[in-house]
Amino acid sequence: MTVASMTGYARAEGRDAQTAWVWEAKSVNGRGLELRCRLPSGHDALEVAARDAAAKRLKRGNIQLSLTISRVGEQSLLQVNTPLLGQLLSMCKEWEGRFPGVAPARLDGLLAIRGVLEPVVDAEAGDTDADRQQREAALRTTLDSMLDQLAAMRRDEGARIGAVLSAQLDEIATLAAKAGACAALRPDAIRDRFRAQLASVLEAAPSLAEDRLAQEVALLVLKADVREELDRLNAHVAAARELIGQGGAIGRKLDFLAQEFNREANTLCSKSSDVELTRVGLDLKAVIDQFKEQVQNIE
Repeated sequence: MTVASMTGYARAEGRDAQTAWVWEAKSVNGRGLELRCRLPSGHDALEVAARDAAAKRLKRGNIQLSLTISRVGEQSLLQVNTPLLGQLLSMCKEWEGRFPGVAPARLDGLLAIRGVLEPVVDAEAGDTDADRQQREAALRTTLDSMLDQLAAMRRDEGARIGAVLSAQLDEIATLAAKAGACAALRPDAIRDRFRAQLASVLEAAPSLAEDRLAQEVALLVLKADVREELDRLNAHVAAARELIGQGGAIGRKLDFLAQEFNREANTLCSKSSDVELTRVGLDLKAVIDQFKEQVQNIE
């Protein structure tokens, strides 16, 4: 299985002796799989077939699917979208007179607005039951072809995004290794820093009890140690790479890992008392933000 994007577009055409049709689909990001169908009157039953066919190929994304049918060799009649025209007339009446010098809306202008006039397609006029059944079968075949194209486009886009994600994971691993190699994390550097801090504490409070000093030193050691965060970062990188290698509907899991990446980078920055380590932590946060943005497009 390959990584798939949630964005794509597809179009497929078909025809028989009497009619021609076009299926179109646009896909964008979504939390789940949501399909919105725009079908000609009399073809509502195709929505069930469209939903079943889409669910077999796609797991996530908001899909807008439309079917346009026209009579071959005949000019379609037009009908008025009465609800839309009524809404426009009400708006004209409400705003009339508010703008001096502006001519009132005319009917011909309102009819020119997209959607007010709609074609009347009676694709089944004069057809036998056998003709209608054959046409519906052909419509479903074209629908399947269009959805196959959409799924293929989403996979192609997903492959490109997967390459970007892999490069970003490599950069996260490189920055994690760079953080682990920072001079401030060497044992001798930590020891010298604690000695200086301990001397400062003793100078400020010479009567401080030894057990209290031990507690302070332990807290300082714990705060400075970022090895656990770096280990978890590397583990998350390995998990993300494994997911990308598996493919399929991995978007939600990658999004969770992106949140975990960000959590570890934030903790590393908050623990850092070294300029070099802080700079690496900020670079990590920048790459992780880019990683998360890309993950939002993954199915």
